[in-house]
Amino acid sequence: MGKRVREWWGRARNPGGHERQVLELIVKSTLAASLSWYVAHDLLVARTPAFAPFSAVLIMQVTVYQSLLQALRYLTAVCAGVFVQAGLGFLAGPELFTFVLVALIALTIGRWRHLGEQGTQVATAAFFAFSTYSASTGNLQRVEQLGQIILLVAIGCGIGVGVNLFLWPPTRYRGAEAGIHALARALSDLLADIHPALRAHDFDPESAGQWRQRAADITSLVGQTRSALHTAIESRYYNPRLLLPHRSRHRDFYGYRELVGALERVTHQLGSLTRTLHHWPRGEDGDECRGFLRDCADLLEALGEITRQFGEVEEAQLPRQARRLCDAAERAQEKHSRLVGHARDTSLPLGDPSRPYGVLLVEATRLMDEARYSCDTLWHTVDETRQSAGACDERVP
Repeated sequence: MGKRVREWWGRARNPGGHERQVLELIVKSTLAASLSWYVAHDLLVARTPAFAPFSAVLIMQVTVYQSLLQALRYLTAVCAGVFVQAGLGFLAGPELFTFVLVALIALTIGRWRHLGEQGTQVATAAFFAFSTYSASTGNLQRVEQLGQIILLVAIGCGIGVGVNLFLWPPTRYRGAEAGIHALARALSDLLADIHPALRAHDFDPESAGQWRQRAADITSLVGQTRSALHTAIESRYYNPRLLLPHRSRHRDFYGYRELVGALERVTHQLGSLTRTLHHWPRGEDGDECRGFLRDCADLLEALGEITRQFGEVEEAQLPRQARRLCDAAERAQEKHSRLVGHARDTSLPLGDPSRPYGVLLVEATRLMDEARYSCDTLWHTVDETRQSAGACDERVP
């Protein structure tokens, strides 16, 4: 347990890594919740101060754009739920029949597609409002308490968005390039842990199971990376800064969608490879087995260098970085060729599907193919960007 904790904290020190982002999100959520509680409980002396920190944590997202969107949706859902309860409550009183009507209407409104995942909060807010309404005495107190719910939710949303915007603003690492950085670095970290163990033939089902779980966790980064790319592209719409001459060609993100797709396939293929290692039979040993695993380790180390370089991609440095990636892909290809050649020269049962060697060789080959395709994709991006820039320069008088 202590070793895993130390490894996690070691990865958390890597800026842009998945563990670092999780840690930052936890810290920001804790700060937002604490500030919201202080405002609601100590300054406003609210009867139900928990609404504020709950709202602050609920709308804390990986991007400021998503935080704003979820805050607006959540506030709209809460207002809808409170208004439904208030309207029916003041007309019919806190009776069971009133609650049935409140639930029916609130759940119906919650199906409105524009509320998205916050649609369920309409009914939640209505139920809390009904409870508050029933416990209050007098219409004035009821109005104050219902209004306070909306105020506390608005305070929590405002503080949550503010913290997300000003403390480690996620636009630093959730932009198109930074999303690729996070995904590539997570892959690189995993490969860096796997290849030394394979080279020393020093891994057990528990270690391989941890690799498998980390590969599954990295899969969630793909969706976040796609979201970051979408947000980066979306941020260009109606942006007056793009009218400036030096901004006209900046941040086109041309070809990055294909690059994310290629890294996604690398992620899935690495997950498949870790599953094979997780089920590696303990009886497989001997000089040929160890040599095979050493060759696999050499290939994974070379592939780890590729993913590490993807974790440093910058638009301004793409031509130089693309050339380095091509060189790294060539070195990895040499490692792959040696792995295949040595494997064929052994007596290992490569064609036996019940033995791990052939399966691992196929998965390593597919992983090599996807990594090479990722490098080719980035190189084509640079080449097409150069051609586009040249065409633009020709049109300039």
